[in-house]
Amino acid sequence: MRHWTSLIAGLLFCATAAQQTEAAEALNEAAVPAVMQRAVDDVIRPGYRAMHERSTQLASAMDALCAAPSPDTLATAKSAFGDTVAAWSRIEIVQTGPVLEKNRFEHILFYPDRKGVGLKQVQALIAKADDADATVEAVSKKSVALQSLTALEYVLFGTGAETLVKDKNGFRCRYGAAIAGNIGNVAAELSSEWDDPNGVGKSWTSPGNNSADFADGKEAITALLGILVHGAGNVRDQRLETFYKGNADTARPKMAIYWRSGNTWAAITGNLEGLQTLWQKAGMADLLPAGQHATADKIDVLLKQLIETAPTIKPDVGAAVADAGERAKIDQLLAESRDLTTGFSDAYGGAIGLSAGFSFSDGD
Repeated sequence: MRHWTSLIAGLLFCATAAQQTEAAEALNEAAVPAVMQRAVDDVIRPGYRAMHERSTQLASAMDALCAAPSPDTLATAKSAFGDTVAAWSRIEIVQTGPVLEKNRFEHILFYPDRKGVGLKQVQALIAKADDADATVEAVSKKSVALQSLTALEYVLFGTGAETLVKDKNGFRCRYGAAIAGNIGNVAAELSSEWDDPNGVGKSWTSPGNNSADFADGKEAITALLGILVHGAGNVRDQRLETFYKGNADTARPKMAIYWRSGNTWAAITGNLEGLQTLWQKAGMADLLPAGQHATADKIDVLLKQLIETAPTIKPDVGAAVADAGERAKIDQLLAESRDLTTGFSDAYGGAIGLSAGFSFSDGD
């Protein structure tokens, strides 16, 4: 994952001098500041605030579970975990800015764990049960695999989770509470940095001489479009194709994100809702030239179809892949997420003059 400045540099289109002049004329730079303002005020800031609120509630639910273990307090903690996953998934698409500083993104979400190294670390720490490891401060200094949502998912839903309703203030629960507390702290940092009136939000909303990030409106919109393109591409590449590429025989359902807790499709839905919110609330269609609004309509339709389909798939990923009807829905997600990516990069990007000689779907 790259720092946001590298992302912008990678997304800036490669064109001849004549193409650059044409692109600059195609982009309505006068409309850019309002789009950036809405993106920050109506999407990014509320998204991080929601993540902070949900993660704070999760930490409280984990503390309550440890203090008074029971089926009810465990159910509440699991529900709070699901709420936090949903909140994070909506803002997770913004893989730029403060979230990439200090490895904050990985502190919240370590995924995928392709070789199971992270899982082994979590299992070993729980087996060791050293009280010194069960504090927020201790967790914050450990590897990202030991402090993210995927580690907490194992605590709540993995092998041995049944002890959570038996052991008052047991190590496993206290470790889970420490993870939740650390995630809450990271979420608070992110929300604070975006809410700072003189911070990154101000820089994003005033491209040009007053911005530390964007030399002009073209750079600013390139970065915003990059969030959409890479967000849509990640749904396909990192959320779906990580475990399923169209062949049930080679599927690996246990590589799906949040498969233990049954939150795979909720997370993917959250990613898609985040894309839809940024696209619509920022008013990115306002940058399209007259006569090009059919492009926006197609993107709206794809987003609607994806968001309607994903939550209808069986939460049990293995069962979904094994079922022909459910598998057809996953195939639909694969196809439509690919169309969405090219819709953002080629159709929309080209229409506003930002894709000459470069596909926004390129990149890592």
